[in-house]
Amino acid sequence: MRALIVENDDRVARALSRTLRGDGYDVERARSVEEAGRAITAGDFAIALVDLGLDDGDGVDVIRLLRDHPSTGVIVVTARGEQANRVRGLRAGADDYLVKPFGVAELLARIEAVTRRLRVGHTVAAARGSIRHGELVIDQDRHEVARHGALLHLTRKEFDILVLLARNVGAVVERDRILDQVWQSTWEGSSRTLDTHMTSLRAKLGPSAAIATVRGVGYRLEPATGAAG
Repeated sequence: MRALIVENDDRVARALSRTLRGDGYDVERARSVEEAGRAITAGDFAIALVDLGLDDGDGVDVIRLLRDHPSTGVIVVTARGEQANRVRGLRAGADDYLVKPFGVAELLARIEAVTRRLRVGHTVAAARGSIRHGELVIDQDRHEVARHGALLHLTRKEFDILVLLARNVGAVVERDRILDQVWQSTWEGSSRTLDTHMTSLRAKLGPSAAIATVRGVGYRLEPATGAAG
């Protein structure tokens, strides 16, 4: 397994490298967005740990580059714990967000959870093919969503949430079920992250799909008006 560390602080990078090598990873380190871009182009990684503050820009730019590599798990590892930064990282496509300082055991547990989910594949994508919902075409093979032929730029988790809801149109999908199938987790942090992803997903879908909140239970994708879901 290969891991990419995108971190401009040498001390932090050394500590992360020791931890990952001790867990059996081959580690490559990048200090900047440019270096990270070259590394991402040259090879495949099982996991990428990305700091937000880099020498030549923002770690969010690295996360966006990794969108084209869906087999790579992405965890933001940063000192920026503000909600706005968490939302930016998650909306850009990160699978998890870890604020410094943190314990080695927690980091390895987060990495294990992300890589396990990617390794076994999403249950929500088990049935292949396209799902049509009103103006939307959800292509599970290509992992794409189009509205009137124009692609919508969803993160991996936003896509998986939409697929799960679209396969259960008109029915309430419980929060615990979404967390179990999309995050393969029920820990409290994942629940808060679900709220963030749902807000972002609704904004991207706009009026083309109505997702109702059933307070205390879960979410429901309403049937498409004038079209079969």
